[in-house]
Amino acid sequence: MVKLKSFNALMTSVVTLGLVASVSASSFGERIESSAKKSYVFMTYLKNDAIKITTANDSVVTLSGTVAEWSHRSLAEETVAGLPGVKSVDNKLESKSGHPAENSDAWIGMTVKTVLMFHRNVSGVKTKVEVKEGIVTLRGQATSEAQKELTTEYVKDVNGVKEVKNEMVVEKTGKSVVEKVGETVDDVSITSQIKIALLFHRSTNVLKIKVATKDGIVTVSGVAKNSAEKDLVTKLVQNIDGVKSLENAMTIE
Repeated sequence: MVKLKSFNALMTSVVTLGLVASVSASSFGERIESSAKKSYVFMTYLKNDAIKITTANDSVVTLSGTVAEWSHRSLAEETVAGLPGVKSVDNKLESKSGHPAENSDAWIGMTVKTVLMFHRNVSGVKTKVEVKEGIVTLRGQATSEAQKELTTEYVKDVNGVKEVKNEMVVEKTGKSVVEKVGETVDDVSITSQIKIALLFHRSTNVLKIKVATKDGIVTVSGVAKNSAEKDLVTKLVQNIDGVKSLENAMTIE
């Protein structure tokens, strides 16, 4: 009888622990999904994508469903990976537009559009991008000559771009900055935008850069080959949506 009671008590404990683990996993999953869906990245860039977020007991998050463009896969993964408690992300997202070959015209066009959307001092919405044999033609509106030149500068440094023809027209409004939607950009979204932008720029994609964001204040660390490379990282990061200030802690080899 004593052995039977001990066995029953043991089984009760096992079942209880299983229920607690199940509830804990469910709670974790709900928190991750809620945090991701409320992030600036999901509400701005991924709002029309059908992304399903599921979790396992070991804090592994699985992304499934479809996105409009291949670049959205990386953006979703980086955003979810940055959420507290997430150990790893299994990205099973499919792109409706397929997976363009790296450095193909389709790939370059997708990359250029993504980079322009992240930078607050250029217009990703008002800029039309056409690519033929690696030559990028920009059309649309700019608020100033300075913005037009900055757009050219950003695009020139995108991987695969051979030449930029900027045919944008400067608006006669006297405005000097791009009007952006007034949402607050959360830290996780700031970090994911920075990582993707640095990955897409040819001058920074090979650098091992760590990015940390707290209350809009960004710290980047890693190793740069020279001061020019370090200064470029500063310039790129400072203009990402949501960045309030930047501390560049990179060391020079």
